[in-house]
Formats: sequence, structure tokens, C-alpha cells
Amino acid sequence: MPHDSFGNTLKAWRKQRRLSQLDLAGDAEISTRHLSFLETGRSKPSRDMILHLAECLDVPLRERNGLLVSGGFAPIYAEHDFAGEGASAIRAAVDQILSAHEPYPALAMDRHWNMVAANRIVPLMLGGIDADLFQPPINLLRLSLHPRGLAPRVANFTQWRDHLLDRLRRQIELTADPELIALFDEAKRYHPPESLTEIEDNGDDAINSLIVPLVLKADVGILRFISTTTVFGTPVEVTLSELAIETLLPADEATAQALRALADGL
Repeated sequence: MPHDSFGNTLKAWRKQRRLSQLDLAGDAEISTRHLSFLETGRSKPSRDMILHLAECLDVPLRERNGLLVSGGFAPIYAEHDFAGEGASAIRAAVDQILSAHEPYPALAMDRHWNMVAANRIVPLMLGGIDADLFQPPINLLRLSLHPRGLAPRVANFTQWRDHLLDRLRRQIELTADPELIALFDEAKRYHPPESLTEIEDNGDDAINSLIVPLVLKADVGILRFISTTTVFGTPVEVTLSELAIETLLPADEATAQALRALADGL
């Protein structure tokens, strides 16, 4: 592969980060002339230079492998299928974390918002959803916002939708992933469900002033959650770097009691 393809990719990432050549050259402690030569293909980058620039640009590990290949080098970051034998240690760690969060719902998703693991509480929260949305891979954004998904039960749907789309938008800014862009465009076209009845949340004002809660209408009443996202620190493997663990913590004692009752019935 000609190394000018590396230059084009590097330039695309620099523009994605809204940096000038002067900005990136300063961050990387190289001359703007050298950076310009790398982007135009007049200079061939070393492997160390590719990794250094990728670090300065905060390029995700998967795309760092792509930069290396475009520069004529082999990828250095391993990648394992989450369901395969090579990821057994990753799955064990994830399962341990998810189980530890019971009786509260917790799940793991990949970079495209596809659910790859969940604890025993999660299925209890997903009743009444169209079976088509459970066809693998189960996409959590689609499941949450689709009119035949969880949307009719989200009492603060507009607020929650805006929160999820803003989060996805930030992820796109970081990764420039075409599949995420397509998912964002799809989700924006969803109409609110006809049966949607939004209610004014009268939960804890201190919580509501700080975060966007998830307010669900359930058979047992109104459930209020605080959502948290956990990622693994300093990963050097692609699959692990892209994994996020989503946890729904009770925002009030009534929700905590309802979840404990659900878990007792398992």
C-alpha cells in the first residue's frame, strides 16, 4: 500500500480533531514541514512516528492498527471476537462485574451499541418490546428509542432521547465511525411512539439538577434510574478498548426496593 494513503488518513484524522498542521506539529513536537511531508506522502513515516501521532490525535486502537497498515507496518493491537475462545478472560471479567451489580441492571455493549452481555436483571426490564428488535445483534440505542422498543415506557422520552443522541454524537466525533453515523441518522428519524405519555419527573431535585435520569413506567410503578458508563483503563486490546459497561442504579428507595423484589423472584 503506498504511503501517501497514510498521509491522507493522517490528514483526515487531523481535520476530524479540528487541528491545523501547526497545532498537531506543536503537540507532536515535530516541524510543520515534516508533518506536511508526511501528509502529502513526500516522507515515509516510521512505526514510532505513526504511533506517536496517533497518540497525539487520540485515535482509537482499531484505527491505530489501520494507520500502521496504511504506513506499511503490521498492526500491533490484538483483537478478539468477544464470543470466541481468545476473549474468555475478557468475558469472565465482564461477567463478574455485571453479576456484582445485581439486583441492579447492568450490561456490556460494543462500540456500535450492540449488547454482548447482561446480568439476570436486564431481561426483566425489557418486557413488551417487539421481537424484531431482539434479532441479533441487539442494538441498545435502537432498543431504547424505537417506537416499538422501550420508548413508550420511557416517561421522560424526549429528555432521554436527546441525552443518548448527544452521547452518540460525541462518540462519532471521536471515532468517525461510518456505522455509528448511520445509526445516528436512523435514530434521528424515529418518531415518538403514538402511545407515548411523558410525565413530569418529580424525583430528587438534587439528582435531576446534575444528571439526566432514566424514568421508566413499569408494572410495579415508576422506576427512576441513574445511568453510569464504565470503560476499562489503559487497554491494549481492541475489543476491550471498545467495550462499555452500562449500569442502571436506583435514583430513589422505591426503585431500589422494586429491583430487590424482582431479583428475589429469580
